[in-house]
Amino acid sequence: MSDLKQFEKQQYLNIETFRKNGLGVKTPVWFAQDGQKLYIWTGAASGKTKRVRNGGRVNIVPCQASGTPLGEWLPAIAGVDDSASALEHVNALMRGKYGFLFSLLAFISRLRHAEYVAIQVEAA
Repeated sequence: MSDLKQFEKQQYLNIETFRKNGLGVKTPVWFAQDGQKLYIWTGAASGKTKRVRNGGRVNIVPCQASGTPLGEWLPAIAGVDDSASALEHVNALMRGKYGFLFSLLAFISRLRHAEYVAIQVEAA
């Protein structure tokens, strides 16, 4: 059984990133799964992006939109990729999973000239 099996067919992922002082910050997000990797599309200047850049150790769990866990927390390693190919890949995965809602969000983001990154997560 895959460590990421519990994330299949889930809509939300709660990712716990860590501040430099070790304090965990939990954030429910949309995500897409591609094999043994999970991907998050998020703002380049967001707190979770900064915390992942500072240290890739995270904990993840499938959750409700509110962040309420729907499974067991899993230690994982995350990395930030802002390359055009990574963003294109994650955009395609997210459009495939969330359809019109994600496309609308991406369109609004382009209008705002917002910068985004892909966060890749793998079980530790």
